[in-house]
Amino acid sequence: MHLTYLDSNSWLFEIGSKRILLDPWLVGSLTFGNLDWFFKGSRPQEHPIPENIDLILLSQGLEDHAHPPTLKQLDRNIPVVASPNAAKVVQQLGYTQIISLAHGETFTLNASIEIKATPGSQIGPTLVENGYLLKELESGFTLYYEPHGYHSPSLKEVAPVDVVITPLVDLALPLVGPILRGNKNALELAQWLQPQVMLPTAGGGDVIFEGFLTKFLQTKGSIDEFRSLLAKNNLSVQVIEPKSRDRFELQLQKRALAI
Repeated sequence: MHLTYLDSNSWLFEIGSKRILLDPWLVGSLTFGNLDWFFKGSRPQEHPIPENIDLILLSQGLEDHAHPPTLKQLDRNIPVVASPNAAKVVQQLGYTQIISLAHGETFTLNASIEIKATPGSQIGPTLVENGYLLKELESGFTLYYEPHGYHSPSLKEVAPVDVVITPLVDLALPLVGPILRGNKNALELAQWLQPQVMLPTAGGGDVIFEGFLTKFLQTKGSIDEFRSLLAKNNLSVQVIEPKSRDRFELQLQKRALAI
């Protein structure tokens, strides 16, 4: 299993000989509703569009997960697995193979990878977006991704999970509270899933954020503090801080089957 971190929420997964592009923001700036003054993300150098993509996986319909300028650059014939909200975005952009997954539904990619949608981030009062469990069918290795730190207790039923990608520190707004929930939420997730490896996502990488909103964002905790938190709770988990655009292999161990 190889991973490449493409900044913010964006990843390239190489699992079971398949290449999955997750929540891609690779070109142009990131804004919400074209309100540059309110929030704008940019990077010193745009990422090249990866080649030979087998699947695009979208967890949310917001611009930082379903980024229209990037999606316009990708081949519209690439299959897309998406939350129902994100499926509307790619449908409007003319994608031809769209699989909308509600919570609990699964999709199997070429008899190689099983993708299951889980309840994810709550966006507004009624909308709950997707997290995902990806299982490499040949090896049995599993990966869980949720970009804001909202984890359904139903995940306890699928433990153990080998790789977890989720925020590991909090990012909060005064009066509003955490918008990225790491720290204690990530610790609880580690206790549920007993992963071999955890990696942070969202907000990081080679990205510059500016605008009115950024003046109020507060980071609480650090990766080193999270490592200490794991150790204090007797959890043997490798925490990897990925560097932007570095492709790396995860060295996972087969788990002994319970008798």
